Order: sequence, then structure tokens, then C-alpha cells
Amino acid sequence: MKLAFILDPLPSIKTYKDSTYAMMVEAARRGHELFFMLQESLMWKGGVVIGENARLTLTGDKDRWYHIDLPRETPLAEFDAVLMRKDPPFDAEYVASTWLLEQAVREGARVFNDPRAIRDHSEKLAVAEFPQYCVPTLVTRLPGQIHAFIEAQGDVVVKPLDGMGGEGIFRVTDADPNRFVIVETVTAHGRRTVMAQRYIPEIREGDKRILLIGGEPVPYSLARIPKPGETRGNLAVGGKGVARPLSERDREIATALGKVLAPRGLLLIGLDVIGDYLTEVNVTSPTCFREITDQSGFDVPAMFVDALEAACRAPATARR
Repeated sequence: MKLAFILDPLPSIKTYKDSTYAMMVEAARRGHELFFMLQESLMWKGGVVIGENARLTLTGDKDRWYHIDLPRETPLAEFDAVLMRKDPPFDAEYVASTWLLEQAVREGARVFNDPRAIRDHSEKLAVAEFPQYCVPTLVTRLPGQIHAFIEAQGDVVVKPLDGMGGEGIFRVTDADPNRFVIVETVTAHGRRTVMAQRYIPEIREGDKRILLIGGEPVPYSLARIPKPGETRGNLAVGGKGVARPLSERDREIATALGKVLAPRGLLLIGLDVIGDYLTEVNVTSPTCFREITDQSGFDVPAMFVDALEAACRAPATARR
């Protein structure tokens, strides 16, 4: 198959931990052709969505890990699959890309994850569809509502809806002397909508990333354990990743969400679970392939490429 990956600039990719690189290695091992393009290379031109792309060859060298041919313009429908793996932020340009990719789907392209599904599933607010798995949660930009929630719950985590990698997350208690300035800061004085969730003490044991591939859970999660003095487990802020078998509750949450979300065109999902509670549903560019595979021995990239190949064989109507 001809697989086109929409990525961040290639020199920025850290191959020792990058999930997309792991996907590409497995795909190339199976004989699939790889192509690379940037988000800004997408365009609607001559009545079709095309991408300025380059054939990508993996060299196996640690430092110079890729070779790319001269760029060319190709309609996205000519690829067997297009994989949207651009990292957030989910900004106006990202939304514009989903519009272009959605048009490409109408023209016959197979895009994973489905661009409409990416756009429609806020990684924070998507949990509202599954309140039975969540701790008490509030989404608002009204400071008075947030303060009332803090007083009712006692210990709360507040975060922006468009954050990533642990950015802009605050833990605040009802007795915190900085409570009012924290709420002012995170809401930009009531101009920005945020999410507040009751603090989950089990974060000390890790913020578990559970991968769903084709609606099926990978049997191991990556528990991202906060460093001393931190309440955030994100690897980007110094958390330590430890692969663990899924608990019975992990499997219950993952199976239930997989049945709902996979039919919407979400081939790959990263659930965040703390203790027994769902906190986020990541659909843009879920990671942790390498860490889970290296520590557990379970081949996550192989499971993903299996699912991708199956999705590409399925009729288009079966994927929507």
C-alpha cells in the first residue's frame, strides 16, 4: 500500500520514542511505501485535495534516519491511506486541515483518524459522553461556578480545553491562598472555557494511557507516574512511564468506549485513566507505542498496522 503520513517536520521527530516512527518501521517491514507531508502542504487545487509530498525511505541509521525524494503534488485519493499524525495544538490551522481532509474523504481518500471525528471529539470534553466513568466534572468559563465547584469538592484539578502535555494544569483546594488568582489565570478572567475535575489521589500510581486500536484495547497501559512534588504524570513534564497489564476496570472502560468510538472512524484512540476514572479521550496523535512495546513485549505497531490494513480493505461505507 501507499501510505501518506502528515507529520511535524522530520528533524523534530525523536525516533527512540516516537509512535509514528514505530508505525512507519512496521509498515515498511511489510513492504508498504511511505510518503511524508506537512500539514501546511495540504491544499485544494484544481478541484481536488492534494498534498505536496515526498517519498520517504527509512535508512535504519540512528542520526540520519530518513531519506526523502524530491517533493511532488499528489491527490490524496491516490494513496491507499492518509494518516493524520500532526501533533497538537488543535488550533485554527488544524481545524482547516480537517476541513480539507474531510473533502478528500468525499473524493475517495481513506484518512485515519477520520477528520470529522477528530474535529468533533474534543480531547477533554469527549468524556461528557461517558459520565458513568468520570469523577465529578465541570466545564465552564464562569469563575463563580468554578469556585463553587472547588468548595463542593475540596480538591480539584483545573485545565484548559485546548491544552496538551500537561500545560496549564493547576491543582487547587478550597483552602489554597492562591485559589482566586489560579482561577483568574486559567480562565483568562472568564474569557476562556476550562474543565475542572475532582482530584484523583491515585495519580500517585500513574496517569494510565490506554490505547484503543480498531476498537480493541492494547492489553497493556503506560502508567505515567509523576515525579516527586508533581501532580501531573505527563511524560513531557518529567513523568516516568511504566507499562502495566490492564486492570478489570481499565478493560471495562476501554471496551465500552471502543464499541462507541471506533465505528465513527477513530482507528486509534488514547484513553487517559487515573485510578478507576476516565479523564481524557485523545484522538489527534496518540502516543506511547514504543514505551509499551519495549517494556511489555507486546507489539503495538504490529497491532496498529494490522488494523490499518483491515480498515483499508473494508468498503468505505463500513468505515463511516
